[in-house]
This record gives sequence, structure tokens and C-alpha cells, in this order.
Amino acid sequence: MKVLAVHPSGLMFTRVFLRLEPLGLEIVAGTARKAGHEVRLIDLQVECHADFHRLVRSFRPDVIAFSCNYLANVPEVIDLAKAAKHEVPRGFVFIGGHSASFTALELLEHGAGAIDCVLKGEGEAVLPAFLEAVEHDRAAVSRMPGAVTLDGEGPPPGFVASLDDSRPARDLLRHRRKYFIGVLDPCASVEFARGCPWDCTFCSAWTFYGRSYRAMSPERAVEEVASIAEPGIFLVDDVAFVHEKHGLAIGEGLARRGIRKEYYLETRGDVLLRNKDVFRFWTGIGLKYMFIGLEAVDEEGLRKFRKRIALDRNFEALEFARSLGVMVAINLIADPDWDHARFEAIRQWCQEIPEIVNISVNTPYPGTEIWRTETRPLQSLDYRLYDIQHAVLPTKLPLHEFYAELVKTQRALYRRHVGWRALVAHAGIATRNLMRGQTNYMRMLWKFDSVYDPALQLADHAREVRYAMRPPPSQIAAPVDPRALYIHPPQGRKGRASLDDASERFVDGTRMGAVAP
Repeated sequence: MKVLAVHPSGLMFTRVFLRLEPLGLEIVAGTARKAGHEVRLIDLQVECHADFHRLVRSFRPDVIAFSCNYLANVPEVIDLAKAAKHEVPRGFVFIGGHSASFTALELLEHGAGAIDCVLKGEGEAVLPAFLEAVEHDRAAVSRMPGAVTLDGEGPPPGFVASLDDSRPARDLLRHRRKYFIGVLDPCASVEFARGCPWDCTFCSAWTFYGRSYRAMSPERAVEEVASIAEPGIFLVDDVAFVHEKHGLAIGEGLARRGIRKEYYLETRGDVLLRNKDVFRFWTGIGLKYMFIGLEAVDEEGLRKFRKRIALDRNFEALEFARSLGVMVAINLIADPDWDHARFEAIRQWCQEIPEIVNISVNTPYPGTEIWRTETRPLQSLDYRLYDIQHAVLPTKLPLHEFYAELVKTQRALYRRHVGWRALVAHAGIATRNLMRGQTNYMRMLWKFDSVYDPALQLADHAREVRYAMRPPPSQIAAPVDPRALYIHPPQGRKGRASLDDASERFVDGTRMGAVAP
């Protein structure tokens, strides 16, 4: 069959700070191609809707697979699915991805017959059998693991047998030089491990993967990096190098082969402090940038988000990262109850530290624990506002003042680290990029004010809502049963077989608030 894989458009932050290759969709495309299908892939982060419509008309796919990892993309995906179904009435249209997994039934309802199925969980695990059913027995589709249709729902999704089997079809992307993160331009993405064993209340990585943690073999990881042409690599693992020996084995393998890249990764402060040796080693083979989800700068905020790491440990982690000479970016979560004084205090604190600070807005998402436990009423059920840059909970300040303070804070941090003043520090990098014909980093320098505008964010609330989210379940006094949250059923210790016993004890200790060894 002819299969078209589609990634939707980018969100606000992708228009300024980064644009990452759609690695998950590349893996799905690679799986379909390995099963013998003819596959095309289009990424609407770098192409337009007109390109999509032309491709549908010329390619005439039998199957159209949409990726929907971000809730804010839901209306776009639904509209494109309807347009595709109109153009290819006999084509089979399905949606997969992170956010689609948590909103499967409502997506089918919004689709009004244009969406044949939502495939929850890891699509590549069942994709060969799923596509065979689409081709030969469509009635069997609803019995596939993870499949949700208007006719019924299959058993829970399962995991891919081994991450070593995940082979992304990188060659299907037509504009590989369009992907970057900061000064890493161009930049590819790799995955060494999948899942997160922690359980932060604002995050849905653990509820999606059932608190599992699985790792690619070091040999396969080295092979994957060696196959990438781009000089920059973003490591998409939710938490990099939880297992120190695994991280060292990959790094040593890359060093032995003389593979030199520049790396950007995400990790936790407590992981950084526990596994100092692996991070030291990686700075020697090209680790340049690190993202740490600090989330809050006070103990109350850390408790609220169940980020069970002491504040002084977070600050200690920042000090250690500085000692490595790594550029660190941190995330803080702005709660809608912040007032003028709170924003000003955050601005002052951020000006006193060398790290790049990103400010996101506290947003309850389907699949997170706070989606079920947040007591404040949602102010909008417009999917498009659920992008961590809009306030969907009641704000203490008038909404226009909240956005003015938010953007004022973001702009001050942007100009300090990313704006034209910062260009002097990165002049050499920018020049090398331009000499290679890479302009993503340079273009982002003047985009901030046209994208982050409090008037535009306020106006977004007045847009017509054609597809409204289902409201969260009724509030209950009893604690939420985590089993009701999961997409992949938890397997306990078996699901974290890639972690050694010492790392498992460390995870449990930090997860429960105990002092880590």
C-alpha cells in the first residue's frame, strides 16, 4: 500500500527557539517501509498546507497517518484529515501520537467519519499487523492493540520488542537543513532511552509509558549517531543518562570511533549530581548544551509539581553544570496566580544567574495528574490554547496584564541570552552556520517580538472554537488512582529492566522524596 505520514505545523516556541525533526514519525515511517509499503513523509513545520494537498492529490495514498503529539495541533489535524478523506474517500485515515492517545474518542467524534481510527501508544509496535488489517480486513482494525474506532476498542497497546529495532526513515524528510535548536544549526534528533520512571504531576510522559524506562543497546546507539550527517544532535530522552553505565558505554563507543558531534540533552538536577562522571565524559566528546527542568525556585512550587528534589540540590546541580563549561537552559512554570510582584521577583532572580531561563505557563493537560485534580475551573476548552504559552486557568491579574507580565519577563530573558547582544558571543558560530548556508539561528534573532506579543495571545482567546475539548472528570476528594491515567499499563520493575538495581533505588528514593544516595 501507499502510506503518507504527516506531521502537523509547529507551535509558538518552534517558530523562534527550535524546530526538531519528527523522529517519532520517522520511526513509524521506517517501520511501514520495512513491512513492504511505499511511504512518503511530509512535515508541516517546514512545508505548508498547499504542499500537503498537492501531495495527497499526486500520491493518492491508501493510508494517511497523522502524528498528533501536541494538544494544540488537534484542530489542524482534524481539518487536514477531513480534507484528505474528501480527496481520497477510500483512503484509511488514522491518528497516533502522545496527545492523540489521551483524547482518542473525542478525536473520532470531531472527525465525524473522516478519521477511521486513533492508534494509542507506541505505533511501531503494532503497525505491520495494523496495516495488514487495513489492507485485507478492515473489520479487524478495531481489535488491534491500542486501536480505538467508533465501532470499538482493541486491547491495551504494547511496547515495541526492542528499541534497537527502531530505524527512523530520515531520508524521507525533504528539508533536513531546516531543523535546529539554538545555535545547533542544523540539528538531528536521536533517542537512547524511552520513558520516564518519575511521576511529576504536570507531566504525562510517565502516564503514557506506564512509568517504564527502556534503553537502546550502546552498540545500536553508536551506530545510529554514526549514521547522522548533521553536526548537531538533540537527545530526545525525557531524562538523559538515568543509568550511568549505559550513558558511559555509549559515550565510550562514540569516542573509540572518533565520532564528534555537538550535543544538546535534557536531564534532572538530581540525575546530574548522581552521575557526574558520565556528564563529565560527554563534555569531552561534544556535550555543549543542557536543559534542566527546574520548574520552581521555591520549596512550595517544587512540592506542588511533585518535583521531589530539594531546592539546594537544584542549585548545586546548576553549579556543577557551570563547572563543566556547559551552557544550561532551565524551565520555570509560571502559575496563573502570579502577580506583578512575583513576575518582578522572577525577573530579578533570572538576571542574577548565567543560565538561559524559559518560562512556560502551568497548564493541565489530558493525561497529567493535574488534569484530574486541578480545582480551579478551566477558562477555555480550545485545544489551540493548550501550548504552555496561554493561560487556561483563572489568572489573579486581569488576563491582559498577565500576558503583558509574561511576555515582559520572556523578552528580558530572550534579549539577554538569544537576542542581538548575544550574537556577539556567538559570532563565530553564526558565521560558520552562514558559510554552510544555515540561516535558522540568524532568522530567530528577530522573530521574538512578532511571535510573543501579549495582544496576540489575548486575541487568541476570542477565536471561534470549532472543536472543543471534553472537560476533565468531575473533581473527587480521594487521591487519583494512577492506574486510570496510563496509556501503556505499568509493568512494575519489569518495565524498567534497563535500569540496574542501584538506579532503580535512586529513582524510587527521589520519587518518594527520600534523600538520594
